[in-house]
Amino acid sequence: MIFETLRRFLGIAAAVGLPLAAAAALSCSAAGADYPSKPLRLIVPFAPGGGNDLLARLVSTHLGTGLGQQVVVDNRPGASGITATDIVAKSAPDGYTVLLGFIGPLALSPALVRLPYDPAADFTPLDFLAKSYHILVVNPALQVRTVQELIALAKRQPGKLNYASSGQGANLHLVTELFKNATGVDMVHVPYKGAGPATTAVLAGEAQVLFGSIASSLSYVRANRLVALAVTSPQRSPLAPELPTLLESGIADVDVPSWYTLLLPARAPPEVAERLKSELKRVAENREFVEQLAKQAIEVQMLAPGDYAGYLKGEIDKWANVVRKNGIRVD
Repeated sequence: MIFETLRRFLGIAAAVGLPLAAAAALSCSAAGADYPSKPLRLIVPFAPGGGNDLLARLVSTHLGTGLGQQVVVDNRPGASGITATDIVAKSAPDGYTVLLGFIGPLALSPALVRLPYDPAADFTPLDFLAKSYHILVVNPALQVRTVQELIALAKRQPGKLNYASSGQGANLHLVTELFKNATGVDMVHVPYKGAGPATTAVLAGEAQVLFGSIASSLSYVRANRLVALAVTSPQRSPLAPELPTLLESGIADVDVPSWYTLLLPARAPPEVAERLKSELKRVAENREFVEQLAKQAIEVQMLAPGDYAGYLKGEIDKWANVVRKNGIRVD
């Protein structure tokens, strides 16, 4: 295969006295020229069926077409996404193992647990960023129909309302804590094992409030089983243009998304990373791909070279502050 060829090339280069740096440069160029020579593996940190899995399968289809090689989705759930993220961090940096990175194990977990990887240093960014915003919904029995009515009720009854989340320290937990900080309300956190069970809890009245996925929550809203109050996106969602944003509802600093990115292990060959970035740029500009994601309330963009590092640092710092301010711990 290609890397056996490169090994032999470096041996020949050493025998004839070619400087190692020059030989390495030539070998990397060879790797980039022949890449990819076999299928890629796209590691997804959660089980099949969720929004991240849908995104991965759309990316794999379109990326595979451009590369001329199959991109195989490999779901590796566990430890809130840490398991899969660590697998890629420790994989061979040959460009054949790609991570669908997620806000949780990359930006939330650093403030909550000791990680077996460095979210910044152990990965090579591919400048691909997808964002999915949230919708604030309540159980219809709560008898509130606007964000301000919810805030007023929560302030009249501090500690009486329960809000559901997808787990202790998960993104939906921290988004709601950010909302509490911004509004000064006191609601009790009830963690569940995933967004699906959290939604079921609010439908059943076990909890009254939830920041959920726009795409998955709207069917319940249309059936009058949940009441939608606002979306967290900077602008109104095309899927529910009748709903105001939180900012329009008088609440600032909660326009936060869940986000996804694509990463290689650190020290991946630059030529390989550039090839993938080029193909991902083509994918991100593909109208069919964009429209498919829009149906799930997911927006996609390509970051400018070097911007990902600053974006990640800003996210880690922001959520660390939320964790500290609210005394959040993970058992």
